[in-house]
Amino acid sequence: MKAAVDLLVERLNGLMPRFGIVLGSGLGSLVNEVRDAVRIPYSDLPGFPLSGVSGHAGEIVAGYLGRTPVIMLAGRMHYYEHGDANAMRKPIEVLMGLGVKSLILTNAAGSLREDMAPGSVMQITDHINFSGKNPLIGEPSDGRFVGMTSAYDAELQAAMRTAAEAEGVPLAQGVYMWFSGPSFETPAEIRMARILGADAVGMSTVPEVILARFYGLRVAAASVITNYGAGMTGGELSHEETKDMAPIGGKRLATILKRMIGGGNDIE
Repeated sequence: MKAAVDLLVERLNGLMPRFGIVLGSGLGSLVNEVRDAVRIPYSDLPGFPLSGVSGHAGEIVAGYLGRTPVIMLAGRMHYYEHGDANAMRKPIEVLMGLGVKSLILTNAAGSLREDMAPGSVMQITDHINFSGKNPLIGEPSDGRFVGMTSAYDAELQAAMRTAAEAEGVPLAQGVYMWFSGPSFETPAEIRMARILGADAVGMSTVPEVILARFYGLRVAAASVITNYGAGMTGGELSHEETKDMAPIGGKRLATILKRMIGGGNDIE
């Protein structure tokens, strides 16, 4: 980790990001809002994992969102790529090593609610780790017993809602359920997820929340809804649909985050 942090410190030339932002499938439009952007491919960072999923750029973008110094991970590593729930540990350690205190996570997700159509944005208020996988399995310290009652920071959540209201962007709220992927869910699994209290389903984010809380970072998260869950429309799901729809909701989420982070709010 130290080698990657040292390289970034050199490349960032004094920039000290307050926020880290992880961009999910097709959500790269936010990087275009970054002023004085410094772009660093993951491949330049020693030991940094590379994403093999289309729609993930695989680079760090750092600079200013409004007046706030930020660092973005344009692309993430997923559990389903190598069967490793700990895949995002090093990137999060690197962000922490740079002084990041707050982590904003984004993803593309499937909706379980008729009133939350593709193109919508949902603030994640809680999650269900249906995969059963955990990035802290094997962690030897007692720090592995991370409390998750308040995994999603109340102040950051309030700031996100305030920003959405100020921009006139509808922001739903709901529970995100993590499936391991890479296959999409079945109609029966979608019915089960709804019964268990989920509002959206996806294949990422939850391991990152757990790791971020392990390291003491504050967390907020949002899903861009790209499709209805399996069996809700009669059509088959595909990654192409995800990539096609994500930029629509992604622009709405980018508007919210730009206001939330770059609007001069006193949040860290």
